[in-house]
Order: sequence, then structure tokens, then C-alpha cells
Amino acid sequence: MNQSMITATNTLSQLQQRIDLIGTNMANADTTGYKRKDATFNDLLVQQIHNQNRTDKEIGRKTPMGIRQGSGSQLALEKLVMTQGSLKETGRNLDVALLKEDQFFKIQVVENNKNDVQYTRDGAFYLSPTKTGSMNLVTSGGYHVLDANNKPVTIPADMKGISFGEAGVLRIEKQDGSTAEIPMGVVSVKNAQYLEHKSGNLVGLSENAAALGIEPANIMTELTGNERNGIAMKQGALESSNVDLSKEITDLLIAQRQYQMQSRSITMADEMQGLINSVR
Repeated sequence: MNQSMITATNTLSQLQQRIDLIGTNMANADTTGYKRKDATFNDLLVQQIHNQNRTDKEIGRKTPMGIRQGSGSQLALEKLVMTQGSLKETGRNLDVALLKEDQFFKIQVVENNKNDVQYTRDGAFYLSPTKTGSMNLVTSGGYHVLDANNKPVTIPADMKGISFGEAGVLRIEKQDGSTAEIPMGVVSVKNAQYLEHKSGNLVGLSENAAALGIEPANIMTELTGNERNGIAMKQGALESSNVDLSKEITDLLIAQRQYQMQSRSITMADEMQGLINSVR
């Protein structure tokens, strides 16, 4: 296999991942609170070939000496794009949208019989009754919504009304006229590139984050105490995804053309080798 085939083959596998990523974005264009992912590429190993040993023969040369021969490109980084999606008015009391693009709700997800804390921008909540008569605040997928103490939010059986107030507080009005307040679990994400897409509009830390030396404190901040004053949310509204279909389609066409070009490179290299073999 010659160098052109190696370069094209390496790049093809990476371009396929790029196409898959764009496809995921397009499939979630209507998913509430979904954050699109973007990818960047960089060069694989580059070899410097010095074909001119005499610099006096290259006086006035504008380009670097020698030839740089690469071996393809690789997908360097996938990261969440944290721009705010548009707000959609629903008028539903249990719908709430976060108004700052770096803030996420905390959700409890059960995976492999273990409780895992994940994060979402989807504020479409529901009430799930329990055997004791109280109700749990859950997502559309049935996952428990957590409070500031990482405990599932529980609504008492004598609840009359619910509202979301300032500083991320859930206010519960009871039948007897009294009220109770539950601080919602909200985090501020500063390094979104370390978050891994889990499913739908859920994100979280990768399973091997600890082995890689990734500290949660360097990625996100638990909003507690006075920091909760920075929480901004709107009741009766939901945040749409930040996917721009026109941009995704354009990126998909570009990736497809690049894929075709690399495929054509392999075909041309194969034809040249066949020509050489026929000459023999």
C-alpha cells in the first residue's frame, strides 16, 4: 500500500465520525435543551523530507525548505456548543427554562444498578406518584430531578400549586396555605469539552474521568450559597435545541465531498498500481 492510500484511509475513518456527529445533531434538532456538538481536526504524523541540501541554490525562496508529507488527519476534539437555544412558551407550570447558557439541572440516572448524576437543559418536568402518597419530580424519561443536596425532589401529598422562583427555588403551596421551598440542583459548567454525551439531551462525566485525572471541580461548579443568586430560569417555557439545520446540512455536504475526494484518492492510487503491474 502506497502513502496516498494510507493517508486517504486514515482520513476516511475520521470523516465518518464527523458525518455521524452531524447526523446526531440533525436527529436531535427538535430535542428540548439539546446542545449540538462540533468537531475539530488536526494532522497526524508529518514527515519532513529534505530534497535540497544546498541552501545556496534556494536563495530568495519563499516557501519552507523540503517537502512535508502527512499521513492523514484525525478528529482532535468533540465538544458541546453552549450557545442558548430559543425559548418556546408552553404555559405549563412544570416547564422551566434556564436562561444562562452555562447552567444545567442535576438528574439522577440509574445505570448498571448504580446511581449516576447527569446533567440536562431540559426543564420539562412531571410528577410521579409514590406509594406513600407524595410525588417525585421527574424528567420526561422518568429520571429523578435532584435538589441542591443531591436528593430527589419530593412533592408532599397536600400540594396545591408549584412555582419556580428566583435563585432556582421550587416553591410548593400547600392546601393549608403554607409554603415550602426546595432549592433545585443546578451546576455551572465552565469546561464543556470534558462532558460526554450520554443519551438524548443528557450529558455527564466519562466513566474513565478519574483515571484520566479529570476533576469535576475543574469542569463545573455546584451553585450553592450566594452563588445561587446567579441562577436564572423562566417558568412556563422550554429551551429548544441550538441546532441550526441549515448549518448542519452545509457541514454535511462539505464532509461528504471530502469523503468522496479521499475515496477517489484510493481509486486513483489503485489504478496507478494496476498500470505499473501491467507494464511488468
